[in-house]
Amino acid sequence: MGQRESRGRARRFLRVLPAVLIVGGVLFDVLTPPTFTAAPFFAAAPVMAAPFFSFRGTLVTGVIAVAGIAGLRATNGTETTGTSITEQVTVVTVAAIALLINRVIQRSGEQLASARVVAETAQRAVLPVPSERIGGLHIAARYEAAQAGTFIGGDLFAVQDTPYGVRLVVGDVRGKGLGAVEAVAVVIGAFREAAEQEATIEGVAQRLERALTREGVRREGLDAFEGFTTAALAEIPRGRQDLIRLLNRGHPEPLLLYVDGSLDVLAPGDPALPLGLSDLAAWPDRADESPFPPGATLLMYTDGLSEARNTEGVFYNPQERLRGRVFPGPEELLTALSDDVRLHTGGHSTDDMALLAVERPMEGQPDRRRMMGIVRAAGHNP
Repeated sequence: MGQRESRGRARRFLRVLPAVLIVGGVLFDVLTPPTFTAAPFFAAAPVMAAPFFSFRGTLVTGVIAVAGIAGLRATNGTETTGTSITEQVTVVTVAAIALLINRVIQRSGEQLASARVVAETAQRAVLPVPSERIGGLHIAARYEAAQAGTFIGGDLFAVQDTPYGVRLVVGDVRGKGLGAVEAVAVVIGAFREAAEQEATIEGVAQRLERALTREGVRREGLDAFEGFTTAALAEIPRGRQDLIRLLNRGHPEPLLLYVDGSLDVLAPGDPALPLGLSDLAAWPDRADESPFPPGATLLMYTDGLSEARNTEGVFYNPQERLRGRVFPGPEELLTALSDDVRLHTGGHSTDDMALLAVERPMEGQPDRRRMMGIVRAAGHNP
C-alpha cells in the first residue's frame, strides 16, 4: 500500500510540474537581472506535459509557455531584441516538438493496449473458466494477469468430466504474447480430446507430448513454437472421489489443503521433464496417488505464484502463507491467495499466474453457490 501511495504522489507531482515550471519561470525572470533568462523553464513545461497530458493539455501548456515568455519580454520592453526573439522561437519550437512526442506516445500506448486486448480476447476464447461444479466437485479457476503493460503469458488450466473421472491440467507454456496463446490452444485442445479417450492420466500426458512434438515439427522446430510446457495433470477417478492421481511434468508442486488448516505438498515420486522435451530424454510417465478426504481442496498453480517477489527479492511461499488457514470454499481460497500475492509484491507482479482449486465437498455439505443464488433472488444480502 505504501508503494502504491508513493506512485500516486509521484504521478500527481509530475502532472503539476509543467505549471510549477511556468510559475517558476515567471518568478525567475522577475527576480533576476535582465541578463538572466527564464526561457529554459518555459521550454521545459510542454516537454514535461507531453508524456502525462492529452494532446489538448500539451497544446494548452505550450501556448501558455509561449505566451508567458512573450508577455514577460513585452513587459520589460525587450520583445524586439535578437536575444528575446531567439528565446521565443526556442520555446515555440520546443512546444511543437512536445506535441509530436505526445502524439507518438499516445499512438504507442494505443498499439500496446490493442495488442494486449487481442491477446486477452484470444486467451479467453481458448481458456474458458470451468463450471463451479463438475462431477460433484466444487471448482474455482482464475487467471491473474501481471501488472499493466506486460505481455500476456502462456499460463493455462482446464477441467473436464470424462468417463474415467474428473481430469484437470494446469500448465505454463514458455513465452509471451500471441505465440504463447496459440500454444495454449494446442495444449488445451489436445488435453480435451485425450481426456475423453485415454484410459489413464499417463496416456493423457503422452498425447500432450505428441501434440507438442507434432506441432513443433510442423513449425520447423519447437523453438518456433514456444519450446516446452510445464504441466501438472490430475485425475479424481469416477467412483473414487477419495483419491487423486497426479502426474507432474516439471511444474510447481500442487498443494492439498485440509479442513483443519494443515496441508501437504504433493511432490512427484519421479521428477520428469516438461512436455515437449522428449528429444532430450524419454521414460514412462508414472502418476502418484494421494488420499482426497472430504472437505479437502487441491490447489494447482503456475510459477507466477511461487516466483512472485517482494521489494527485497523474497519469493512468495504458498505453503507458508496458507498453512493454518481455513477457507469457506475454493473461490474464497483463490480470492485470498490473489490478494495476498498482491500485498506481497506491492502490486508489482511480473508474471501472470493461473490458479485452479478443486474441493471435495463433505457429506451433507450444501451447495454454497446455489444457496447464495437463492438468497440473492429473494432480495436479501447474505
